[in-house]
Amino acid sequence: MRYSLISVLWFLCASVWGAENSPPAAKPVRPLPAIEHVVIISVDGLRPDCALLADMPTLRSMLRDGAYTFWAKTTAVSITLPSHTSMVTGVVPQKHAIHWNEDLPFSEPVYPKKPTVMEMAKQAGYTTAMVAGKSKFSALNKPGTLDYVFLPAALNAKVGNAIVADEAIKIIEAHKPDLLFIHFPDVDSVGHAKGWGSHPQRAAIEQTGKELARVFASLDRAGIRNSTLVILTADHGGQGLTHGVDDARSRHIPWVAVGPSVKKDYDLTQLASLEVRTEDTCATTCWLLGLPQKDYFDGKPVYDAFEKAR
Repeated sequence: MRYSLISVLWFLCASVWGAENSPPAAKPVRPLPAIEHVVIISVDGLRPDCALLADMPTLRSMLRDGAYTFWAKTTAVSITLPSHTSMVTGVVPQKHAIHWNEDLPFSEPVYPKKPTVMEMAKQAGYTTAMVAGKSKFSALNKPGTLDYVFLPAALNAKVGNAIVADEAIKIIEAHKPDLLFIHFPDVDSVGHAKGWGSHPQRAAIEQTGKELARVFASLDRAGIRNSTLVILTADHGGQGLTHGVDDARSRHIPWVAVGPSVKKDYDLTQLASLEVRTEDTCATTCWLLGLPQKDYFDGKPVYDAFEKAR
């Protein structure tokens, strides 16, 4: 059967119009419907005892209103990029294959061998965003996986916590992303310069607490505070002027969840069988967004942090 040129053009235009104007695919069914947004906040180098000693009113408020443990564990390597990649992929470094910790002059970009939670969420129809204070987080910026991104432009560059907070606030108030990952770098920087547990590092932790308060205030202004789950954690702790492989002072990290459906003032270390690990952050976020638990995950959802989770 022959078609006239006009008929063919009409069909093509109608097809394009239909694709552009078709309703978006339905998002997955979430197990806790009150949680519509997830914000993962990592304070680089935040050792748990240092956090508890610091004057951080926002953290204290999160503890009163949420579930927490100060005995969570990061990866055995306990360094920034591999540990953060485990945090957002749900697997140990041997599986995601990000073993370096700086911008490297690859001829082509190299990304984790397993998808990040941002990539999985984007594929499911969620809006995703990342704001990080170190340029090496470009390894997590796989094309097509993030709707909104801020990273330092230069190789092996970093920006301070205030700029990170500014950029996160802009994204929150303008776009209200379903999933946002925020990385604050200053506590780690001061630890390397002045020492973990030093008075200058404690001051940096307290300043980070003020930036954290600004992020929470932006959730209020955006009108999504009551529908947002916030996870506050870290990639590693430290000792002396560094952080080391399989050192307890480097491996222990805080893990705090606050938001709708979260148990209040609940110390997860009451559960002798529960050890929260950094890979659990990805698994928990996937569960909250109705995404499948991958059979290759090393992490698992922290169900015990939530009311009526199962």
